[in-house]
Amino acid sequence: MNPLICARCGEYTDRPAVDTADPAGAVLCCARCGHREPFRRLPLLCVTGPSGTGKSTVARLLLERLSDRFVVLEQDLLWTGALRDSGTEHPLFRTTWLRAAAMIQQNGRPVVLCGTVVPPEFEDLPERVLFSEIRYLALTCDPDVLAARLRARPAWRQWDEPRIAEMLDYARWVQDTAHEMDPPVDLLDTTGVPAERTAEEVARWVQEAVRPAPASP
Repeated sequence: MNPLICARCGEYTDRPAVDTADPAGAVLCCARCGHREPFRRLPLLCVTGPSGTGKSTVARLLLERLSDRFVVLEQDLLWTGALRDSGTEHPLFRTTWLRAAAMIQQNGRPVVLCGTVVPPEFEDLPERVLFSEIRYLALTCDPDVLAARLRARPAWRQWDEPRIAEMLDYARWVQDTAHEMDPPVDLLDTTGVPAERTAEEVARWVQEAVRPAPASP
């Protein structure tokens, strides 16, 4: 089901509208014909952080821990030439992922998206309305460890010293501003931590993020 195409009139929109006030649950609304269609509006869980902090390794390990309740995806899968649009925030790439995740969640399971992203790159996009919330957990590590990991990568990944320096600056910025972002970004330090233990911590964070709040007395 494509949430951007009306099931009745076939009209396409790049600014979806969702009514969240309906007691039966979220409803997609067509601006052209007024058609209303039930829509699963679930949380999106983003496991983010600078390159080299362990996201890809953790993504593989999360599959065995979460695949019965969540859909785990790696963001770099769609990092193709056609989606590397101009601008530092890559809006076409971000928009494509939100649209894909919105379709996937119609199967009834929230998406865990592993890849570098921060709230300003998702929260202001029209597709943000398709999710009940987006939560962010950024993996971090010591700068020297991060630099060593990037230098050890295969040559095809093109991690030269200027690019490594840029990533270290980005990593510092994420750590310094995580609590100020909207919504705030949780941090998890992976320095010296075995990948299995990091995956357990991330899986715990994912499950806590979707756990219903206790009812008021």
